[in-house]
Amino acid sequence: MASIRTVRPEDIDQLYAISLATGDAGKDAAPLHRDGRLIGHIYSAPYAALHPELVFVAEDDEGVFGYIAGVFDTVAFEERLEREWWPHLRQSYADPPGDPALWDADQERISAIHHPKQAPAILVERFPAHIHMNLLPRAQGRGIGTALLNRWIANARAGGVKGIHLGANSGNHGGVRFWSSRGFVPVELPPGLASETTIWFGQYL
Repeated sequence: MASIRTVRPEDIDQLYAISLATGDAGKDAAPLHRDGRLIGHIYSAPYAALHPELVFVAEDDEGVFGYIAGVFDTVAFEERLEREWWPHLRQSYADPPGDPALWDADQERISAIHHPKQAPAILVERFPAHIHMNLLPRAQGRGIGTALLNRWIANARAGGVKGIHLGANSGNHGGVRFWSSRGFVPVELPPGLASETTIWFGQYL
């Protein structure tokens, strides 16, 4: 029987593991990375470390197998990452040199630590909160994603959040279908801000 609860410090290693196991457009990214913690450094661990009250995990007898993480104020979170999260990682990982077209997956993630992309302002103005959610394969198709999302949205509504955005990899067809079926709509961005690999979704609360 699965249960949903707020993240605990002892869950963070499992968040890293889930991030890696789902980090290739929903598939296992372990074959792509020498350092298996890089994806979690960006997409899960900072939320659990800086805003644990906004991270929920799904757990069963085998342990934590899914999470939803996010923040109510994306701009404030990006500023906090610059103060409290990225500096120590930048000391641990050298900014990769050379042609980005020749970088491997580790170098691409490390570059994102040194030069994080900010969410487009036009998106954040309409949908100031954002989320990430990932589930291990054994969790999928059991309603766990919906339960995690509902828990986070209820919390956001109680906190006065007016809208949520997220980015889905265009190659993750299951993820795109999920978000589309849960009230999220694609947000068209102006030329120059749109991405070939990311579909931005938004939902007003």
